[in-house]
Amino acid sequence: MSITSLPRPLVVLGLAGILPQAFCLFMALSGGEARWTALAAACCYAALILSFLGGLWWMAGLLGGVTAPWFHALAVLPSLIGWAMLLPWCVGAPWPAPELVTLGLLLLASPLADRALARHMAQNLALPPGWQQLRVIMASGLGTLTILVGLLA
Repeated sequence: MSITSLPRPLVVLGLAGILPQAFCLFMALSGGEARWTALAAACCYAALILSFLGGLWWMAGLLGGVTAPWFHALAVLPSLIGWAMLLPWCVGAPWPAPELVTLGLLLLASPLADRALARHMAQNLALPPGWQQLRVIMASGLGTLTILVGLLA
């Protein structure tokens, strides 16, 4: 199924979630003082979205009757990883190039968890047609932009 089968606001707002990272990339390319703010904002946004995805997986698994402990562990990992990627700044570590690249790669891989969830809850709760395609587009955009910002750090 295509993303056109999803409600238009869901698609538009979902894709709009890529805009903050695009803005951060633009600001990082512009240089000057704004560059450092853009790097920090990009890292925080990527960690926030990764954590948000874990929360979605947790709730979808709960509603879908997924009881496998591995899945609940998978749903908690994004928040823990996001926190760990922000922690170095709290102790004065250098700018976040490795953290941004790591977050970007995890965002790119996040649709794999969506697919695992869909397989385990297919009997109890079906994901809307086109949802996985939209998730791949959103994850590809945000993950790629996050990596690009990381390469500028």
